[in-house]
Amino acid sequence: MAHLSEVVGKYSELAARLALLANGWTVHQSETDEAYDILARDPVSGDYAKIQVKTVRQRMDRGGDLVVYARKGNGTTYDLADADYIVGVWAVEGEVPRVFMFENRLLGEYWCAEARASERWIELPLALNRDIYTEAIALSTDLPAAA
Repeated sequence: MAHLSEVVGKYSELAARLALLANGWTVHQSETDEAYDILARDPVSGDYAKIQVKTVRQRMDRGGDLVVYARKGNGTTYDLADADYIVGVWAVEGEVPRVFMFENRLLGEYWCAEARASERWIELPLALNRDIYTEAIALSTDLPAAA
């Protein structure tokens, strides 16, 4: 059986991929190990972004603040060659995970009060937003978007 930390890491990565897809990103699968976890295309700019996925932890000893530890296995922070964005997945036992995305600011830790998480970080809902895809198809074919 897989180690719990491996399962949580894979679960977080899959939740991040699902959230990106649900919000219009084109998500790519690498056949080789890379410094980043996900390569995805921004639905607005069309630019590709390297994304590092991390698990969000809630620190009850710090007033319930949320923290994303963004360090590599060797303890160094991710530079921009490694990741453009950090995606934090907050998976509370028995609940639907919440997925947050923010720019890599070259920090080892990203902190946020739970009440302000959706203000400070971009929350990516897991629910599929079909309008994004309908509008994109309409723009590419010059047809009005279906209602």
